[in-house]
Amino acid sequence: MRKTWAALVAASLAASALAAVPLTAAPAAALANGLALTPPMGWNDWNAFGCDVSEKLVEQTADKIVASGLKAAGYQYVNIDDCWMTHDRDANGDLVPDPAKFPDGIKGVADYVHAKGLKLGIYESAGTLTCAGYPGSLGHEKQDAATFASWGVDYLKYDNCYNQGIPSLQRYTAMRDALAATGRPIVYSLCNWGNESVPSWGAGVGNLWRTTGDINASFGSMLSNFHQNVQFAADAGPGAWNDPDMLEVGNGMTPTEDRSEFSLWAEMAAPLVSGTDLRTASADTLAI
Repeated sequence: MRKTWAALVAASLAASALAAVPLTAAPAAALANGLALTPPMGWNDWNAFGCDVSEKLVEQTADKIVASGLKAAGYQYVNIDDCWMTHDRDANGDLVPDPAKFPDGIKGVADYVHAKGLKLGIYESAGTLTCAGYPGSLGHEKQDAATFASWGVDYLKYDNCYNQGIPSLQRYTAMRDALAATGRPIVYSLCNWGNESVPSWGAGVGNLWRTTGDINASFGSMLSNFHQNVQFAADAGPGAWNDPDMLEVGNGMTPTEDRSEFSLWAEMAAPLVSGTDLRTASADTLAI
């Protein structure tokens, strides 16, 4: 009964989503970095692993993305989330990859991922600390952007914890400019949880912006994020996307609910970033 109900709800929501999209909306004034002309597709470790991230996990996932056919389907970003670094910067003020988790450093992992024909993403926060309590980039934007570029990073997810009450536009613009100054193409993902009317200004600052709080692996959470995100359809366009958070497909919802989420995210032109353990994903999950 629940599966039938979920399928009916999903169909109704899909129709509503399409009806809500203005067919004559003007394209957003996208960030002029030439990146993310279609919604980014890839994987991020956070939903399934939290702080339990490692070089081995990232490289094994890259292997699976290639072997499973996901790369051929367009999934290209292998994104590291929080907890990848040590709790202190080095004597020069640089961020330091945790040597136990990343013995070859982020540069070594980037080289591995690039050799697979994929791209590497990293995480930081536009605050004094990351959400898990590691060094943030507030006040270190130029230094950290240069570090990421030197490592070969292709994508930055920039969170909003410990922001000291400084307006998002100010903090996120500082990192935008720092990334541009490196000369390296780096997709810029704003993760300020949909605060401060970010859909109204996100297109000039980043390539995608979160429109919601964090998702979890429940049908209710997924629907809540859908309802918040779909209303901003007119603010998105090539190079600038509304982001209702990562996919929970494979993380505990029913197969019907998983298909519902994927369908709604696709209809909203949302980024398709898997948040499950792809190494052990079921055939059903990979098929979705």
